[in-house]
Amino acid sequence: MDLPADTIDQLPDKVLLQIFSYLPHKEICRLARTCKKWRQIAYDTRLWSFVSLRPEISGLHVTSLDTLLHLISHRFSQTLRYLELPMELITHTVLHELASKCPNLTHILLDFSTAMQLHDFNDMQAFPTKLRYMCICLSEVIFMEGFMRKIYNFINGIEVLHLVGTYEKVEEEEEEIYEVINIHKLKAATPNLRVVNLYGINFVDDSHIEAFSSNCIQLECLAVNYCAKVTGSSLSTLFNRCRKLKTLLMNQTNLLSEHVQAVEWEKTQLQELDITATDLSTECLMDLLVRVPALRWLSAGQQDGFNDSVLRAFSERGNAKHLVALDLDALDNLSDEALRQFITKYGSQFRGLSLSGMPHITDQLWIAVLPVLKYAKILVMGTTDRLSTKIHVDQLMDAIANNCLNLERLELRWDPEALRFSDKGQKAIDIIRVKCLKLSCLVLTDGRYYEIVKANFERADRKTVVRTTTNCRVNNCYLLNFYKDLLFN
Repeated sequence: MDLPADTIDQLPDKVLLQIFSYLPHKEICRLARTCKKWRQIAYDTRLWSFVSLRPEISGLHVTSLDTLLHLISHRFSQTLRYLELPMELITHTVLHELASKCPNLTHILLDFSTAMQLHDFNDMQAFPTKLRYMCICLSEVIFMEGFMRKIYNFINGIEVLHLVGTYEKVEEEEEEIYEVINIHKLKAATPNLRVVNLYGINFVDDSHIEAFSSNCIQLECLAVNYCAKVTGSSLSTLFNRCRKLKTLLMNQTNLLSEHVQAVEWEKTQLQELDITATDLSTECLMDLLVRVPALRWLSAGQQDGFNDSVLRAFSERGNAKHLVALDLDALDNLSDEALRQFITKYGSQFRGLSLSGMPHITDQLWIAVLPVLKYAKILVMGTTDRLSTKIHVDQLMDAIANNCLNLERLELRWDPEALRFSDKGQKAIDIIRVKCLKLSCLVLTDGRYYEIVKANFERADRKTVVRTTTNCRVNNCYLLNFYKDLLFN
């Protein structure tokens, strides 16, 4: 008698549930149409604890409020912890249902970025009360106060707040800027904030930073990246009031050197700092890096004032012995010799190093310092500028593989025309694939060498490792203490 063939249906339900948990929700919904058993597993509430209903993110599109209300009651229920809602699904009825049926909801994202008109929230009497994380994607023109006034009494437990602006949508011809959300009122309702991220909001200025500092003494991380009106005039007040502040991210702000130098940096607890593209003077950069007690993460690229003197002062008179991540992008006034000396001295403690955008930093410097970078997890090298010399990428890959066994992310930004490799280059690729087993992301500029590396990794069934600079960029943000809290969208 022939025994029945083994099939996936013979697996226990708990094993199938575990398998389904690795799939995106769009795929789970498709598999629910396979059979009754799979439908039952696909609708298990344990698979629906982290849900995005934004079609552009998850592919899930709920077409009616009645459908969403049914999902909240029967599929999300008590297991729901994280939810993303698009503008059309944010109504007082939905929020009431979430408050009553999803008591364990702690993370919510409300996307108003495409809103041209808000729903009526006059009748809203309830809102989720256990929130620890809230992200609001702001509209360019819709004022939020009518909605915010209704939720102030429910959000005092929030510890992580993201307000996401429309920086990427701003056109060259500046239109009138609207303060679409009242930050001064919001800060009074959220006294327990640890992490505040104000990303790309065109109306945010120093008064808003001062507002948070006046009521949020638990603040440990503040990010105001791409908030062009921030000049740093409130930094002294911020550090005087928020003694626990460890992370300050101010990429692409308009910091003024006199405001930065006025801060008593030596009395702060600052550990992580991003001043990329802030146009600070050489004197200011030197003063800052010498006085900060113990930086562990620094991003200071695109600064004309950052030169050898600044790096030398940081090395000799500053405190760089705790530095684990360094990003020095496009610093044309920094010599390769100064970098070599600094990396030789401190490279053994680095977990992330980015020296991109500098034509004079070639494979020769990297090959010289790689033996020191034995604990590096993230490396970014190369430039899109046209070079007069060739990059011997086979030797470089071989050096990386033999020295950086803990490497997780690597990016080579050199143009394909600058890369020189031989027909035997497959051996170097094999070595980095075999030795760097933790490597999850290898980014290259699209070209012949990219195709060779991609094919090599795909033959070894590592299809998601090799990517192009068109779709992916590597940086040191993964090494931030608050990286997971700072994630949004």
